[in-house]
Order: sequence, then structure tokens, then C-alpha cells
Amino acid sequence: MSFPALFLDRDGVVNHEVGYLHRIEDVRWVDGIFSLVRSAIAQGYKIVVVTNQSGIGRGYYSEEQFHALMDWMREEFVQQGAALHAVYFCPFHPRDAEGLYQREHEDRKPGPGMLLRAARDLDLDLSRSLMIGDRCSDIGAAKAAGVPVAFLMSGTEPAGCEAAGPYIAIDSLAEVERRLTEAQLL
Repeated sequence: MSFPALFLDRDGVVNHEVGYLHRIEDVRWVDGIFSLVRSAIAQGYKIVVVTNQSGIGRGYYSEEQFHALMDWMREEFVQQGAALHAVYFCPFHPRDAEGLYQREHEDRKPGPGMLLRAARDLDLDLSRSLMIGDRCSDIGAAKAAGVPVAFLMSGTEPAGCEAAGPYIAIDSLAEVERRLTEAQLL
């Protein structure tokens, strides 16, 4: 049996964007994230974070620092009764990275690699899944992976993301939670 997934971008959706987040003391949760995740789990969704992390490739922080932060964040979700099922990250960047990290990679959103890997690893049904992002690259990754419903948090992309594919503009995670619990996703 395949499961639907709620794919979440990290910076700007799970936590507020602070620019290359890698320290616990800089984490500020986006309002409604824990309630949304609890509701999605209750509806049968697997919760998967998919995040570009070019700060690793740029040398701003290490993969070990990323994993330590994510271990802490995952524990915070557990404490809130909202455990994450998986976290996927892409440290690569085609131009602004160093050494082996400087390259194109299918995992880098808008590429669908992280979502496709999650589907294989977790037995996900992408055609019944959702994506919440704050960038056009998130919308593009959802569309490239065959995820039919994508939400775009307001504030980051003032010109919109029509070229990346159709999406639903939202001002808060509470809007997604309401639609999820009322089964009004489109």
C-alpha cells in the first residue's frame, strides 16, 4: 500500500528563513508547523522534508553540522507529537559551491530527485501527495515529480511562480491545515 506524502521545504516553511541556517539558537518555527504536521499524519500522510542546502557546498557549514541541527529539529517534532518520516537534502550548486559540491544534481530543486527518492524509499504515491514551499523551485520540483498539489507561502516570490507550474498561494500553514482536514485541497 502506497502512502501520500506531505513534502515540506525547510527554510521558509518549517522554520523562518535566516540565511544558511545551521545553528540551533537561530531556529524560529513557522507558526502552525506542528499542528499542520499532526493533522497530516492523522490523515495518513508521510511527512518528508526536502531542502536545498547549498550552504554546505559553499563551505558555510558542514554536512555534520546540518545533520546535528536536523537531529535536534526532528526531536523537537517528536516532542510536539509530530514526527517527521524523513529528511532529504541537496548540498550541491552548479556555480556557487566548492570542490565536489559544484555540479548540477537531480536532487537540487527544481529537480525532482529528492521527491522521487523519497517515493522509492517510503513507498509513496506521488499522485496523492502535496508540497509546501516558499520558492518557485519548490513548485517546479513538485510538478517535475508528479505531485499534483503545491502550495506557495507568500512573501518570498513577489512575482509569482506561474512558469514553474500551477500552485495555490497561501499566507499561512493554517490555510493548508484547514484544506487538509476539510479535504478541499484544490
